Amino acid sequence: MAKSVVIIPTYNEIENIEAIIAAVFSLQTPFHVLIVDDNSPDGTADKVRAMQKEFSGKLFLEVRTKKAGLGTAYVHGFKWALSHGFAYIFEMDADFSHNPNDLEKLLAACENGADLAIGSRYSNGVNVVNWPLSRVLLSYFASVYVRMITGMKIADATAGFKCYKRIVLEKINLDRIKFVGYAFQIEMKYRAFVNKFNIVEVPIIFTDRTKGQSKMSGGIIREAVVGVIMLRLRKIFNRL
Repeated sequence: MAKSVVIIPTYNEIENIEAIIAAVFSLQTPFHVLIVDDNSPDGTADKVRAMQKEFSGKLFLEVRTKKAGLGTAYVHGFKWALSHGFAYIFEMDADFSHNPNDLEKLLAACENGADLAIGSRYSNGVNVVNWPLSRVLLSYFASVYVRMITGMKIADATAGFKCYKRIVLEKINLDRIKFVGYAFQIEMKYRAFVNKFNIVEVPIIFTDRTKGQSKMSGGIIREAVVGVIMLRLRKIFNRL
């Protein structure tokens, strides 16, 4: 068995799913892939099932009954990965905003001492392609806000491209994860931070999707703004 699994949550990603899976399996480093699909009406899961014939034993599929949020999809995937014995567990989007080639960089960072490696848009300038300026500013200053509230020295606090050593996910109580959008990504980093794990940022270039629709919403943004304060208060009162 490969030591690494890439978790890709999906909802209506029929335009991207075949290409992203093929791209991961084309890498020199062997990775397994777990798709966590929220019962996409566009047939995403059916496409994955068809590809499992070609990639038997290394492409896995978990289908949930309904769309239930990014955070819960990843928690589902984390528990699956831990139960299947993987040493390195990755988060990655299905839409090629995260370059599959960078998986090897994140893995190398963890093999060389990081407990959590973050594919960072902002650790070496601003490396975002095809986003409007308004969204770049929103994302960038969200990370500034997170650093101010939490004390984490992380340039890209909302990043969703990551590699965890399994010890991090074993230490974090996954049943206590509260958030589902941007705030989920912040919460996972914060829980790793307060447990004193070694967090390393790896510079990447983030490219906005060209196919399919973004899942961003005003509710996700509001959750992040309020969620950061809630995380900090829970830490202060020892309830994290």
